[in-house]
Amino acid sequence: MKHVAVGIIMKDGQVLACQRKGTARYPLKWEFPGGKLESNESAESALIRELCEELSIEPIVEKEFHRQEWTYAEGTDMSVNDGAFKVFYFLIRSFQGKPVNNAFEQIRWVTPTTMQTMDILEGNRAAIDLLVKHAKEFHTETESRQKG
Repeated sequence: MKHVAVGIIMKDGQVLACQRKGTARYPLKWEFPGGKLESNESAESALIRELCEELSIEPIVEKEFHRQEWTYAEGTDMSVNDGAFKVFYFLIRSFQGKPVNNAFEQIRWVTPTTMQTMDILEGNRAAIDLLVKHAKEFHTETESRQKG
């Protein structure tokens, strides 16, 4: 099973959606940015490294939002292409720098509700549904912290 750290980057009530390259596995699917943990690396450290590589930002990882295990059926036939993932989703409402697309077909700021309608990786669907359910309170918390 591969372990993956994912960032739910939020700004002004929107989240950053990233589209996989057309040549990647699961081509042109939308997802949250992030990547696989390296040996002896924490999920939070992996996420900071991946977001720096993929988007040229320095995130302030707030808290773990969701954790799940997901298996892509087409990856289970081959041991080399194991389709099982343990995914750690972290909220990021503050970061240094401006996101630059270093790794994706395209990146786009969208509302959580809009992301539900996009062609997303199935493994991200539960996290997006949870995000929609809690989006209003996250936005309110962010505004309170910025004013305070």
